[in-house]
Amino acid sequence: MSDSDDTGRNRKPRAFAIDEPQRRKPKSAAAEAPRDKPRKPSALPVTVEMTRPEDDPFLPPEADLEALTPPPATPRPRRLTAGKVLISALGFLAALAIGIWTDTLIRELFDRLPALGWVAVATTALALVALLVIIIREMIGLRRLAKVTGLREEIAKKAETANAKQARALVARVVGLVSANPLSARGRKTLKTLDDEIIDGPQYLAFAERELLSELDRQARRLTLNAARRVSVVTAVSPRAIVDLAFVVFEAVRLVRAMAELYGGRPGAIGMVRLFRDVIAHLAVTGAVAAGDSLIQQVVGHGLAAKLSARLGEGVINGLMTARIGISAMDLCRPMPFSAVKRPGIGDFMADVARFSGNDAEPEKRDDPA
Repeated sequence: MSDSDDTGRNRKPRAFAIDEPQRRKPKSAAAEAPRDKPRKPSALPVTVEMTRPEDDPFLPPEADLEALTPPPATPRPRRLTAGKVLISALGFLAALAIGIWTDTLIRELFDRLPALGWVAVATTALALVALLVIIIREMIGLRRLAKVTGLREEIAKKAETANAKQARALVARVVGLVSANPLSARGRKTLKTLDDEIIDGPQYLAFAERELLSELDRQARRLTLNAARRVSVVTAVSPRAIVDLAFVVFEAVRLVRAMAELYGGRPGAIGMVRLFRDVIAHLAVTGAVAAGDSLIQQVVGHGLAAKLSARLGEGVINGLMTARIGISAMDLCRPMPFSAVKRPGIGDFMADVARFSGNDAEPEKRDDPA
């Protein structure tokens, strides 16, 4: 055997460096870990900007929601107009005509049969007494409404500047208005107990508003919500538009009267007409009687509007309109302006009216064969 073979056989293995384009990096322990294990979150050097609520295209803007709430209502100024003069003149002529016709009728009855003449005289006297009672009742109702309006305006002017004596005098007048309502009993008792503890005028007015009118405000909210629900349901099921209009007017008149009685300003027939006219005129001037369908759909929500039928959508719209009438009636019938207590808005009724209509739509959706 040659020397070269001995040398090759005894030679130890050696490592040779091979020029590779790119060496593989050894896998880390985290990379070799089983894939079924959850990876720990790692911080990324990326700035994430969240979408702001006001940029959401399907979220009703706050401005649109506030646009549905009517501004605080104020009574219309009373002034002499040509229409009032015309109505008064025609009424006076009608009264003269009725008087002459009654006198002629009584004279003819006396000529024919004196007994019938005396019956006619007694009937006329009874009618005059009833008319006098109605006139006195209407004047008391008008005076009561004027008293509520004057008291509210006076409290609004002196809310920040009244001293203790003036504040107690104003609150005593408010107590006189709401004392007939049992819902104010607890507030009147608390006010009487802590009467001597508060000596600051504005604070006393705020305390009286919270104690005397909080329960009445809750009841006013219930009245408004129930009226809005009834209007929503009747609109959804009624076959004719004239039925919708008649029921909306009926519920609006009943709601305004209930508000006036709740806050102690119970009106008569003429006072009710004047109060209802003030409410509707205020909503008409502020543009809150009929909001656009698109604005209502934004507030109610596109998802809900897609689920509800067209009739139920109209019911929601009429229900919200009834709620706006109730809010304006609260402004005109409340003896104290909203100061210490938050004034209600359309958002306080929107969810309840929409949810109520949506629940009514569920049986309809289940019975659908599709």
